[in-house]
Amino acid sequence: MWLTDVLALELSLGLAVLVREILSGFWPHSLTWSDYALLGLILAAFPLGYLFWALYPGYGIHPVERMRRTFLITVLLFALMAVVFAILPATRALVGLVLIAGMLAVLLVPLLNALARELLIRASCWGYPVVILGAGLIGSMVARALQQERYLGMVPVAFLDDDPNKQHRLIEGVPVIGGLDRAEQVSELGVKEAFVAISSIGRAELKKLVHRLPFLHVTVVPDLGEPTIDWFAVRSLGRIHGVAVRKNLLLPRNRAMKWWMDRLLGWPLFVFSLPLIWLLALWIRLVSPGSPYFTQTREGFAGRPINILKLRTMYPDAEERLERYLSENPEAKAEWENSFKLKRDPRILPGVGYFLRKTSLDELPQLYNVVRGEMSLVGPRPFPGYHLEHFSPEFRELRHSVLPGITGFWQVLARSDSDLKLQEELDTYYIRNWSPWLDVYLLFRTVMAVLGSKGAY
Repeated sequence: MWLTDVLALELSLGLAVLVREILSGFWPHSLTWSDYALLGLILAAFPLGYLFWALYPGYGIHPVERMRRTFLITVLLFALMAVVFAILPATRALVGLVLIAGMLAVLLVPLLNALARELLIRASCWGYPVVILGAGLIGSMVARALQQERYLGMVPVAFLDDDPNKQHRLIEGVPVIGGLDRAEQVSELGVKEAFVAISSIGRAELKKLVHRLPFLHVTVVPDLGEPTIDWFAVRSLGRIHGVAVRKNLLLPRNRAMKWWMDRLLGWPLFVFSLPLIWLLALWIRLVSPGSPYFTQTREGFAGRPINILKLRTMYPDAEERLERYLSENPEAKAEWENSFKLKRDPRILPGVGYFLRKTSLDELPQLYNVVRGEMSLVGPRPFPGYHLEHFSPEFRELRHSVLPGITGFWQVLARSDSDLKLQEELDTYYIRNWSPWLDVYLLFRTVMAVLGSKGAY
């Protein structure tokens, strides 16, 4: 990862030099190769800052937090270098080049870092082994979460559980190798971190267990009755601790910040996407007569109806086609009732319809809803009424408290593969854990999901 960051920083400098050469007619300068070499050497030392912020190797750090740390330390180092160069007369001419390189580096460093980490994950070279104590419901949730969040780098290799009925079984593909008395043996094999996920254990017994475990890091996972427990945070109250529940996207300050992000990003995206939208609309007209656009009424902020704009991917008589198909195919009807999605949907236009749904480009016209203030770039998707009727009143009320989004947490992580329960969990997680970094991360993941067409149909 260190080499990748050095490569990204040097690439930023190279592109900055190219930009400056292009602008040389308007921006004369007299820089020499020794000036460029000086900048290159300084940038090669920047990863020491990332090392200081524990980004190497960075196991256990959530990608959103990694992005935040990388951005802040990159901006800080480039700003410091620009100030120092501006003070010294001999290096004053380099300030402009440093600022251009800095703007490129805040994009290239996290991007190349993420690509390198993805390659390491695919090569099974990323992560370290962890053991889970407790093979019950909470333990299986921990294993599943760590397997889904591969970027954390925590690889569950074994369960320990005193229940003989659970031993020598596979839980989420991970073996239960024995009782808690094997912790010492597991530690000697190089496992340095353990997760205690035992709901039936008493407080005094838990305290003794944590103290006698030989692992360097021990994390106790409480049974809080919620699969998405990340929105709980431990809060120190002096000698005791409490569990705080965050509702980040409901705070007025965060709402204002998100409003500005939607305006600053939404307008440029809307303007630059217009040529692509018009080309796709022409393709639809060539396949199926009629308007290439259609609107649907969905629930917006506070439950108010909004008309969302989309590119048409279905035949004009789509509903009649769907009703006829479900009545003739019981298996398809069961699939539809589980998630309101069909892998083989008879309503979709051949060619252009499947392409638009695979890439989700049919949602592009909703940038118009964003600039009108009816939607956000990121948020819970505005589901149709028949879809919302299957959610609990409490969850629908929570959804009404925020703007719906073009892309969302469940769409990025699971897309059409998710069921109603997972959709509710992920949207709840997003609303309670919102941050600007989470939106940037989800926009980046949306681009990756669209390019990969994973889970879309």
